[in-house]
Amino acid sequence: MARRPLPRILSSGSASITRGREFARTAADSATDVLHPLITVTRGLRLLAGAGRQKWAATPRDRRGHVLFLVAACVLGMALIPYGSFLALVSVMGAAAWKGRERTPARTGPDEAESARLRSLYEALVPHFSVAEDPGPLFSHGGDWDKAFGSSYAFDGDGRLTRLQVTYPAYFPDGDAASRTRVERVLDAKSGRGREYHFVWDEEGNRLSMTVLDPLPTTIAAQRFVTAPGETVLGFTDADAVCRTVPVRDGDAVRDAAPVIWRTGPRSTEPHLLAVGHPGSGTTTLLRSLALQALQQGDVLVVEGGGTGEYGCLAGRDGVLAVERGLSGALATLEWAAHETERRLIAADRARQAGHPAPEDVGRPLWILLDRPSALGHLAASEGRPDPQDLLQVPLRHGRAAGVTVVVAEQFDSLDALSETVRVHTRARAVLGPATRDQVETVLGTEPHTTPTPQVPPGRGYARLGTGAVLRLQVPATPDPYDAATSETHRQAVLDLLPGGQGPVERAQEAERADGYGTAGPVAVHKDPLTVAPAAAEG
Repeated sequence: MARRPLPRILSSGSASITRGREFARTAADSATDVLHPLITVTRGLRLLAGAGRQKWAATPRDRRGHVLFLVAACVLGMALIPYGSFLALVSVMGAAAWKGRERTPARTGPDEAESARLRSLYEALVPHFSVAEDPGPLFSHGGDWDKAFGSSYAFDGDGRLTRLQVTYPAYFPDGDAASRTRVERVLDAKSGRGREYHFVWDEEGNRLSMTVLDPLPTTIAAQRFVTAPGETVLGFTDADAVCRTVPVRDGDAVRDAAPVIWRTGPRSTEPHLLAVGHPGSGTTTLLRSLALQALQQGDVLVVEGGGTGEYGCLAGRDGVLAVERGLSGALATLEWAAHETERRLIAADRARQAGHPAPEDVGRPLWILLDRPSALGHLAASEGRPDPQDLLQVPLRHGRAAGVTVVVAEQFDSLDALSETVRVHTRARAVLGPATRDQVETVLGTEPHTTPTPQVPPGRGYARLGTGAVLRLQVPATPDPYDAATSETHRQAVLDLLPGGQGPVERAQEAERADGYGTAGPVAVHKDPLTVAPAAAEG
């Protein structure tokens, strides 16, 4: 049976209805454009009224009378001045228009570029967080990255990730260090190189948190730090890594910084330190900083194997017993240090047996700073003389009880030349300069929770005290004040910390001033009395 056509009135009515709807929509849009200022002012008046009601509700009852009196006085004042009512109306309308203006809605999700970056990162993690036997994989090629990342991510102004939380399947071996390292390297490569990332593995909740760390400040120079006796500041770290702060001068301002405190003395569990780095990494700066802090309460011996004269500013100062660069002087100095350690042990034991306090010279800390002992070891082997490291056995083994602290600085290329005694007894460790994760693990005994960057300023690295956590470290700027490349601010900061006495530069300057013809006379050579001290100690 053929379909009957619709009546003409019904077929033409739908077109009329469509035209009517379009006309009504156009009229509504035109009215909205015309009445937009009125709508804005009305919205602003409503918001101002709501803010006024909230302010009135938050005002205590005993102060509401004062508020009403102030409002009435303002209204009366506006009514009495010429054109006051007009100015008040204009002000209210302007405030309402500003309050009711349309604001850009807050972005609730990533844009296209950020979504593409998250998608790329998700696809890169698929081989590490998926297995073929998983019936409902959380990570799969072409899968939904929202399930793995959720909304726990943040980007900086350049569109690079600054924070990310990854939810991974429970079967991932998060207890395996190698598996974690592979995932961290992928995140480091895909999130942008040249930055330092901090990783936190929540094995219980199957979550991995990645955060971009801010660079540690390099503007803190050498100065007097607020520490207790037996405490030394190795450098400064992140504020949330330690539970202590000290006031420091950072340029012209004074602020609180988070220090890495190293405790020495009889009650220390890590009485000796080993610092490792590449040339120019800042190990010499660390030793110079430790020497300036140690001279506040103790004596210092410096043995420099590199022979570059980086510790010339300490020569001749009060409390500095010797600064040796040659092999003969180094052997004599370290031999005296071994005898001095034995003398202190004997004197302390005799005083304890007699019921007397330890002698004053026994309680005064003695610091032995040995920079690049491998260079002296090679020179001693070529001349058939003993290795200077062999003379460190007594100070390293018994230094904690005798108040003797040993600090050794070495470079990565000569790390194998360190003796077993030095490796065993230096439980406080520091790695400075650019280093790979494997190099950091070799020195500290464990991998850092951050990704080392290839370019770092001098004095930047990691520190670990015994079996504690690995901390980021920035050594205070302590350059050689006699170096021409040192800034005047840092030079003066180091010179202010040097104790009394005259260094070789000061003695040469005085001799030059004493010569009437402007030529420097003979400079007095600092003769170290330690070469004869062992005999006196034995007697």
